[in-house]
Amino acid sequence: MEALSVRSVSSPLSLLGTPKPKRFGVRFQQQDSRNRALARKILRNWKQEGSVDRNTCMDCVALIRTSIRKNLPNVAKEIFLEMKSEGFLLDDSSLSALMLCYAYNGLFLEAQAIWDEILNSSFLPNIQIISELIDAYSRMGEFDEVIRILHQMNLRDSTLLPEIYAVALSCFGKRGQLERMEDTLREMISKGFVVDSVTGNAFLIYYSIFGSLTEMETAYGRLKRCRILIEKEGIRAMSFAYIKRKKFYRLGEFLRDVGLGRRNAGNLLWNLLLLSYAANFKMKSLQREFLRMVESGFNPDLTTFNIRALAFSKMSLFWDLHLSIEHMKHEKVVPDLVTYGCIVDAYLDKRLGMNLDFALSKLNVHTSPQVSTDPFVFEVLGKGDFHSSSESFLEFQRRKNWTYKELITTYLKKKYRSNQIFWNY
Repeated sequence: MEALSVRSVSSPLSLLGTPKPKRFGVRFQQQDSRNRALARKILRNWKQEGSVDRNTCMDCVALIRTSIRKNLPNVAKEIFLEMKSEGFLLDDSSLSALMLCYAYNGLFLEAQAIWDEILNSSFLPNIQIISELIDAYSRMGEFDEVIRILHQMNLRDSTLLPEIYAVALSCFGKRGQLERMEDTLREMISKGFVVDSVTGNAFLIYYSIFGSLTEMETAYGRLKRCRILIEKEGIRAMSFAYIKRKKFYRLGEFLRDVGLGRRNAGNLLWNLLLLSYAANFKMKSLQREFLRMVESGFNPDLTTFNIRALAFSKMSLFWDLHLSIEHMKHEKVVPDLVTYGCIVDAYLDKRLGMNLDFALSKLNVHTSPQVSTDPFVFEVLGKGDFHSSSESFLEFQRRKNWTYKELITTYLKKKYRSNQIFWNY
């Protein structure tokens, strides 16, 4: 890269040298002196720590980026000026780093000045710098500046435009700016750029998080018309939107529309369908769809079994619960804390604690506890009392090598003490 011209360095930074009102002059001078002193100290330490190469700008970029993390934009400016005055070869990457330092610290006028200066030069920023600048603006809610960057890059007819549009869409989506996201997408399509699978699925995910169900379903319809396959992340996002609003029938319709026979999604679609029935304890439908899943050639996983186990436990269907455990053993699926909790809660709720040893005899209670069930199950069916209590023990107790046996023993003592307190009152 060519070294910066005097104009490209001095022009944007000259904005920082505008005269201050006299009554604030002393305070600003003191602050500038402190910043300059700190910059010189940082440079001195850097020189002492390693070799100094005045023909590279990488050290300057690294020092400025350190100032970004420490929220010291004015110190970054002083580092830049000090290194320039000492004869270091500084190019546009150093100036870009300073621009990002300003943007991430909310100094938008200074960042804009450097950005405009870069665009007026022959230097074209790479996609990483543009992405970081757009991200900095969107974090601060400066969405008009993101649109301004898009328009400026359009005027330059950059080959990076498709990537820049994708970054802008992502930033608008993450901040819930759905209308701006729509406008940007329309502009992108009008210029002949193709919406790929990543962008299309991201678009759908943002609507599932920030939009209404109708808007989300409209976005899904557009995805289908463009023959873009909805990926697992998109399926999960839409399903959570239905679950959050307790629209389990519509969830089932969506899953069937996606296609329960899809192999690239694993058991995700079937597990979500089973969950839609378990949510309302439609046990016959739950059993029917489980049999259909097995007949279709899908092997039930831990999440599949725990969805059924939770439903059986809450409905006190002991026989079905034991058959499900036997099936797990036959399929060589290792139970987790959720599975043990289903058995413990079912028996204790019906005051059958004396039979708990028999109920757990088919499971290995001497292994270390773990939770491997997909979290979306808890969004619908919640966590059982044993599961919640055990997680508290595991998190706050100093012991590291718990077993299921020890957790169950501790939980039974806790329940016994709470019952004693209840009857004493």
